[in-house]
Amino acid sequence: MRRRDFLTVTAVAAPIAAASRVDLESVKTRKAGKVEIVFDSPGLNPKPNGLQATDQGLWIIDQGPGSKAYLVDYEHGKTIREFETETTASSGITFDGEALWIGSTYSREIVKTDSVTGKALERHFTPGAGVIYKFVGDPPQRSSPLARRRQAAVQTQGPGQGSHSVLTGRGNTQVGGFQMGELLGGAAPGTGAHGQEWRDGRLWFAVPPSRSVYCINPKTWVVQVMFPAAGNRPHGIGWEGKYLWVTDSNLNAFHKHDPQTGEIVEKIVLRDSDPLPHGMTIRNDWMWYCDDVGVICRMRI
Repeated sequence: MRRRDFLTVTAVAAPIAAASRVDLESVKTRKAGKVEIVFDSPGLNPKPNGLQATDQGLWIIDQGPGSKAYLVDYEHGKTIREFETETTASSGITFDGEALWIGSTYSREIVKTDSVTGKALERHFTPGAGVIYKFVGDPPQRSSPLARRRQAAVQTQGPGQGSHSVLTGRGNTQVGGFQMGELLGGAAPGTGAHGQEWRDGRLWFAVPPSRSVYCINPKTWVVQVMFPAAGNRPHGIGWEGKYLWVTDSNLNAFHKHDPQTGEIVEKIVLRDSDPLPHGMTIRNDWMWYCDDVGVICRMRI
């Protein structure tokens, strides 16, 4: 290719890539109810990072030591069942009616887990897993407005994209998200799936490194549907009828997608003073979400 032709191709390609990003300002905003903190997440130093509403109670996956799973009641957060899981700094949890599916963040796996004992039943790789990267125009890293009031949580929380952190071996520096790639380069372990949902025999999950949502057949592990998320930090997901809401922590918002086309048809934007959304689930017109500094919240949608 001649130099003149190469420059022409480059000049054309760059605007196309930028134009492919969704204009979130044009998306209809839904007025939701006021966010209320319902209860503290269980554990001595809770770091909840995934939720799943069921008839039996609310499942919470904690990203702290042991990656413990809790089943709690909706009214007071009283623990019905708890156990450690065979996952790492977990993100996202769902229930298929018999077993749990949990994102094991730094092993980049999705782990089918016994819902009584926490034993791993199956381990699968995560499509789209990798090292989180920056893209021009990305929103800045957002931290919880509750963090100053919960210093115990802050002391164990590393900086970076998301609150996950790993020891680098370089003076015990802790980093997470995109900072992992900046500091460790090719040695960065990367990250995997976050929010998870089960519907009609299919597993849905959000993957921050690829900024995408996937639907997979859990028997064949073949992707059925894939579409881009709204921002650079997709997290919890939840169903409202036929539509799938996807959390974005840095945008401090939730985006409602048509799951077949990926089109964003509506959004809910939180106030800056609201707890920062991580895991999310929907039940009976209530959207439940967790801030990983240790609180479980809800709002009427």
